[in-house]
Amino acid sequence: MARAITVKVATPKVIKALETKLATLETQMANQDKAEAKYQKEYEKYRKALADYAIANIKKATNVRTNYRSWNNSLNIDFDVDTTGTDFPAEPVREFERLAEWEFKNIKTEITNALSILRMTDEEVVNASTMKSIAQYL
Repeated sequence: MARAITVKVATPKVIKALETKLATLETQMANQDKAEAKYQKEYEKYRKALADYAIANIKKATNVRTNYRSWNNSLNIDFDVDTTGTDFPAEPVREFERLAEWEFKNIKTEITNALSILRMTDEEVVNASTMKSIAQYL
């Protein structure tokens, strides 16, 4: 069970944290296409390594299934290969969070609105309800 935390945080500290988060978010969005292209390139190498692995180990295949499609003259071959104790290729990991354009715009708008309001206040500390609404961005 979560308990409520009552803390008074100075308004300038909250403003600084939101500004930092906004800058980080904009940098992330600017570099996202480059990082995604790098990931897709690594993933394509992985897919080729999988195909090479499957071809090299086809003699160990079990549960072979085939499906011939005469309408487009194609044959689908599906089989199982045990991968324990082998040099099975490792799948690349996406090392960044993918952020959709609409999601970026929504978060940026929320942070910008919060910053505008906090910059206009004369209060020295941010109240609990405001902190609760902006905590997800900090």
